[in-house]
Amino acid sequence: MTTLDHKPPPGEVTFRSIGKPMVRNEDARLTTGRGRFSDDFNVDGQVYAVMLRAPHPHARIRRIDAGRAKIMPGVLGVFTGADCLVDGLGAIPHDPLPKTRYDMKLHAPGSSELFIGPHMLLPADKARHVGEAVAMVVAETVPQALDAAEALDVDYEALPGVYHSEDAMRRGAPVIWSEIPDNILVDTFFGDQQATERAFAQADHVVTMDFHVDRVTGVPLEPRSALGEYDAGSGRYTLHAGSGGAVRQKRELAAVLGVAPERVRVLSYDVGGNFGTRNRLFVEFALVLWAARKLGRPVKFTSTRSEAFLSDYQGRDLVTKVELALAGDGRFTAMRATNISNVGARCVSLSPLSKGAGLIVGSYAIPHAALRALAVFTNTMPTNPYRSSGRPEVTFAIERLVDTAAERLGIDRIELRRKNLVRPEAMPYRNAVGMTYDSGRYEENMDRAMEIADWSGFERRRRAAAKRGKLLGPGLANYVQS
Repeated sequence: MTTLDHKPPPGEVTFRSIGKPMVRNEDARLTTGRGRFSDDFNVDGQVYAVMLRAPHPHARIRRIDAGRAKIMPGVLGVFTGADCLVDGLGAIPHDPLPKTRYDMKLHAPGSSELFIGPHMLLPADKARHVGEAVAMVVAETVPQALDAAEALDVDYEALPGVYHSEDAMRRGAPVIWSEIPDNILVDTFFGDQQATERAFAQADHVVTMDFHVDRVTGVPLEPRSALGEYDAGSGRYTLHAGSGGAVRQKRELAAVLGVAPERVRVLSYDVGGNFGTRNRLFVEFALVLWAARKLGRPVKFTSTRSEAFLSDYQGRDLVTKVELALAGDGRFTAMRATNISNVGARCVSLSPLSKGAGLIVGSYAIPHAALRALAVFTNTMPTNPYRSSGRPEVTFAIERLVDTAAERLGIDRIELRRKNLVRPEAMPYRNAVGMTYDSGRYEENMDRAMEIADWSGFERRRRAAAKRGKLLGPGLANYVQS
């Protein structure tokens, strides 16, 4: 690797880009309004789709009466879950289990086959969360489609719902899928439970904390949008939609539509916000392609901000129950944890649960650990990787444990960390739940971060803030990325 002020000796390999700052070349286009986002694409003859969304978190769909909507001005079609079944549309083939050889391997209870909950484009049986699309109206204009959607008459049988993962696990809780009567789709143990129990029995101090890291939504600046076209002559579909993975979406769209992948083209230009929210396929992407084929017209859908809040894939929603065992001198001797991921009404991705499982002990040399990792169905929007996929949640838990332990034992929080960080000479380091860290100089990194943040000058800043009527507190965390 070379730097700007370093000339390599004769014969040394140089790099054109690595180690050098790169000049951004996209700013002028984006800041002058010449970006090409999904809603910017329009084609001749396009029509507009609007989704009717469930107002109930859990309800049986008895009947959808589209008679009045179909005869309203400009309406070209009304589509329901029953129509999807007649046309043989498949479920979105979500593949939620991380597959690399480094990932922590999750499995269903008893190592049975994982059930993820079929994600049909429009449900024909039940709505399983508020905001789930239950019907689509296509019309010449957006106002006409909105009027027709309001004219649809849906006969719902409201059912009891459950929204918190721990509630969903309790005996007698409402069942999201009959195939999983206890709502638990993943139950996996990591680490050495017996050694961990022995270490806890011998510990001088034990700190126990429970957390619920609430769910969030990505709120991308650009609401979800898609434009679908179908060429009857070639039998090819084209989708314009911002995403974080056009190749995967092409493959999954082909599976839903029942066609060969080479008949589907996905074009993702500028994406107005992602961080994981847009990495997986949304039902509207397949629905506009299907409608374009049936109607012989390009079909466009753009969500409102309210729709995006309800129906973008969401993030986090982890319950973590953690315990830390310490010796009298402050050494960490063991950790116990239970992580419960709320996957929502369908399982889109288990990456957050897997990634968090491998890093439950953080950057600390904890010799023994035991973790139970669970995933649970609820009547909520499915969750998905968001902003580092599960690592921030477990980092928050272990760092809060360390701060609490320092306070209870009367040990400086930095010194307690310094005493327990994994040392560079231990690398590569296999932690107590089986994840290998290939490298890391954690104490050096912590010291450098404190230097940059002027940690030693904090009390001065606190006093200055107090004079302004403001409260100021210090926070520090060590973070491992896998």
